[in-house]
Amino acid sequence: MTVRLAVPAMILLAVAAIPFAAPSLQLLMNLALAKGIAVVGVTVLLRAGQVSFGHALFFAIAAYAAAFLSATMPGADLVLVLVVAVAGAAISGILVGLFVVRYRGIFFGMLNLAFSMIFWSILEKFYHYTGGADGIRLPRPTVFGMALERGPFELIMFYLSLSLVILLGWFTVRWFASPAGQLFQTIKTNETRLQYLGVSPQRALLTGYVLSAALCGTGGVIMGIVQGVVTPEFAWWIRSGEMVFIAVLGGAGSVAGAFVGAAIYEIVRTYASAFAGDIWQMLLGGFLLVIVIFAPKGVIGIYNATLARLTGTRANDGETRK
Repeated sequence: MTVRLAVPAMILLAVAAIPFAAPSLQLLMNLALAKGIAVVGVTVLLRAGQVSFGHALFFAIAAYAAAFLSATMPGADLVLVLVVAVAGAAISGILVGLFVVRYRGIFFGMLNLAFSMIFWSILEKFYHYTGGADGIRLPRPTVFGMALERGPFELIMFYLSLSLVILLGWFTVRWFASPAGQLFQTIKTNETRLQYLGVSPQRALLTGYVLSAALCGTGGVIMGIVQGVVTPEFAWWIRSGEMVFIAVLGGAGSVAGAFVGAAIYEIVRTYASAFAGDIWQMLLGGFLLVIVIFAPKGVIGIYNATLARLTGTRANDGETRK
């Protein structure tokens, strides 16, 4: 148990030291942290056996909500921007969820994709309001009323992102272990049993769906603030596929795997596109293919298996699976 806790703690300390030890990696890792939070949202649904190919919808809604708020309220505080953006994603999650939770499997995934593409079309066509394909700027918010320069602001965003990774990751794991989370996960194993117990599977799925939307929205607003611009690409179907890709890469259903997968994905994509610009997608695809065939539990599964061999204990393939 000591080793199991020590390794993640060392990784977190190494990430926390990046702005001082390797400042050139700060922006890259900040984007990976933001994307990892969004991937946790997809991971939540995977625990219920559902795959969404359109969760970039909430990623984009939160980012655009932050941009519109900053445009109407110049100098809006960072906390206000985050709260409004995540609230917008959660409310959207309720509205969309009320419709999609009645479906399962491929129908669930494709309906989410349809909603995402409708929103992408709106962002593209209403260019007088959304800036079209060019997107709109998201100026730096103030921090407790102070307008900071780029360097200090990026440092605050980095540690804010890292803090949210720890807080939201812990919250999600605890939610999985809660009664509501256990009911939610039963949708994958035995949905009929829920009905016999008098529990509505649709209501249980909606609870997790709203949580997943809020998590995706949190990642989206952080990504928008760090980049300083939001574009319709935030809602594009490739973004949704990217989230599913990362979830499978890290370990489908694993909260820790979502962050590990996001870090690996961003690092490989950045350096592969720089040194192998024409084939970086093939490299990523090949890497995922190897993971799926030889390590279906993802990178986090490899880690758990290796740790089990070293410590002589049984591998744990999930944070709270009981």
